[in-house]
Amino acid sequence: MARSAAARRTRPARRGAKRKSVVKPTAAEDRANVRAYFAAMPPAQRKALAILRDAIRSAAPGAAEAFSYRIPAMRLEGRIVVWYAAFKNHVSLFPIGAAIRRAHAAEVEGYETSTGTIRFPLDEPVPVRLVHRLVKARIAQVRARERVTPRPAARR
Repeated sequence: MARSAAARRTRPARRGAKRKSVVKPTAAEDRANVRAYFAAMPPAQRKALAILRDAIRSAAPGAAEAFSYRIPAMRLEGRIVVWYAAFKNHVSLFPIGAAIRRAHAAEVEGYETSTGTIRFPLDEPVPVRLVHRLVKARIAQVRARERVTPRPAARR
């Protein structure tokens, strides 16, 4: 049987070889990274990010700040629910997939979207109620996925 090019490039792990451990940042490190991210933003982006973060927190009161993919996120029950970020002309919330966009099509209309992302322009107020609904829908989606496909047990 011929191996694909990708399979030929990767070597199988040697028996007894130690796996590289991934060091996850602590909650304090995540909060510090989020603070640094906010501090690095110009005032307009910082203000919009703060409003967006507050809207996310109101939809997910038990969520903790996280920092992943070099942008802020919110973690609920050990899983990242949403990421949010600021750019030159907008702030983004993701992942907001096709199913959530379809369910909220009328409300999302008028905002720029792409695969998994919704963008809120900086020259308009952040739609707090819409963000609240989108985050609630995303939480329901993550919880439903957990019930259907639980994570595999860790190997010893």
